[in-house]
Amino acid sequence: VRNFCTRVLITVIIFLVGMILVKNNTEIKNVILEQIYNKNFKFTKAKKIYEKYFGDILSSEQFTNDEQAVFQEELTYKKANTYLDGVALTVDNNYMVPVLETGIVIFMGEKEGYGNTVVIEQIDGVDVSYSNISTDGIQLYDYVEKGSLLGEVNNKKLYLVFQQDGECLDYKRFV
Repeated sequence: VRNFCTRVLITVIIFLVGMILVKNNTEIKNVILEQIYNKNFKFTKAKKIYEKYFGDILSSEQFTNDEQAVFQEELTYKKANTYLDGVALTVDNNYMVPVLETGIVIFMGEKEGYGNTVVIEQIDGVDVSYSNISTDGIQLYDYVEKGSLLGEVNNKKLYLVFQQDGECLDYKRFV
C-alpha cells in the first residue's frame, strides 16, 4: 500500500509541475498541443515509460479477479480478401467481433470505404481498425480486453486494417 501511494503521489506531483509549466510558458504549451492533439498520441509508449520508472500501478499479483468473461472468443472467418489498406473477411451473419488484442479505443466513427469503424491501439503498439460493425456499450478511450465483444458485423463483411507508426502492416501476421 505504501509503495502504491508513493507512486500515485509522484505521478500527481509530475502532473502538477507539468500543468504549471504549460500555464506559464506558451512555447511548452504549443509543443504539448502539437504532440498530443495534432499528432497521434501513443498510449502504449506512455505506458511503457511509466512502467519503466514507476512499475505497474495495478499488477495482477496485487488483485485477484474471480469473475469470468461471458464472451471470450477468437476471430473466425470463412474467406479473406485484400481490401484497400487491409483485409475484408467474410463471416457469418450477425457475427460477433472479438477484440484481437488488449488495448484502448482511440477512434470511433465513419471512414470512407469502410463504414462504421472502431480503432484500437493495442498494447503492442499496433493500431487495428475494425470496420463495418455496429457497437453497443463501447466508448472512446475504453480499455478493452483480448477476446471481449467489440460489436456485431453488418452484412457478413468485416474489414480490418493494421497500422504501426503510420504504416499499414500485412494482415497475414495477425489473422
